[in-house]
Amino acid sequence: MALLTVLLPLLMLGVVLALGRYEDLLLPQEQDPLEPAAPPAPTMGHSASG
Repeated sequence: MALLTVLLPLLMLGVVLALGRYEDLLLPQEQDPLEPAAPPAPTMGHSASG
């Protein structure tokens, strides 16, 4: 019985970790809608002075 109390939480942790990996592999990655797809283009060039 004591062995069961030690192994059951470890088994449950393994299942949760395996399901997380399974979800990462199967589901497409969603891009953050607030994050731009590409960096913005520069609008003004800087010239060296001095």
